[in-house]
Amino acid sequence: MHETVLQGKLASAPEVRTLDIAKRLIDYGFHPPTVYFPLIVPEALMIEPTETESKRTLDAFCDALLAIAEEAARDPEILKRAPTTTPVRRLDEVRAARQPILRYDPTVFARLREEGVRYR
Repeated sequence: MHETVLQGKLASAPEVRTLDIAKRLIDYGFHPPTVYFPLIVPEALMIEPTETESKRTLDAFCDALLAIAEEAARDPEILKRAPTTTPVRRLDEVRAARQPILRYDPTVFARLREEGVRYR
């Protein structure tokens, strides 16, 4: 298998987006897959395992997706808050795209702290 494209829509949790699922996968120990590509698939989630992934790893990934679907149906906020097990929480994706910080500058981080922006 080279790649698989899934649609990150859950009938049991319509407010959950593909990005929420990808971020929650981080909490399960998986690198988040490519999201929103290809553009012809709404809420696309592209899974691209390498040829060296074992069946055990692929099964664990599938189990994680099933668990995430159950969490989304039970409490969508779990996914909206993800990732929760990393030193940096969910970033403001729009701000990061419009105002990228490409190098460490203590004055910039001090200003962000004053503004109440949480980066940890």
